[in-house]
Amino acid sequence: MTDDRIEALIGAAREAARNAHAPYSRFAVGAALLMIDASIVTGANFENASYGLSLCAETVAVAAANVQGRLCDVVAVGIVGGGMAGTDIPGDMPIRPCGRCRQVLNEAAQMGGRDITVYCAGLEGDARETHTLSDLLPYAFGPGDLGFGAKSGKGA
Repeated sequence: MTDDRIEALIGAAREAARNAHAPYSRFAVGAALLMIDASIVTGANFENASYGLSLCAETVAVAAANVQGRLCDVVAVGIVGGGMAGTDIPGDMPIRPCGRCRQVLNEAAQMGGRDITVYCAGLEGDARETHTLSDLLPYAFGPGDLGFGAKSGKGA
């Protein structure tokens, strides 16, 4: 993927993070999914006073893609995060998806029959990391193990 395309994906994730509902952690996360047709679907974290009901940005984005009937179209994701204004939490270091989000992204990856590239950044700054989902979640369990989609990852 070109540097311009990666920057657009990170930019879309940063824009999404501006809409994070994170009054408890004050840690905003944005995710932007690159679809097979080059369109982008975004999500932001959505916290809940009952903490266990909170939703991560990646989960929101994947659910939005699914609502559009496009779960199988995800080819890459840009993820950004950091402290919201007025906090001492840094926002310039790349963040990575949590374990739950890795599993949710794996659902899209296996249903689409491809490994997903994961671009990680902070809310600001130039620091970046690039991973494949199979590197972040080796030997993943997913739809392919149940006879749906394609088995992917290091255990394939």
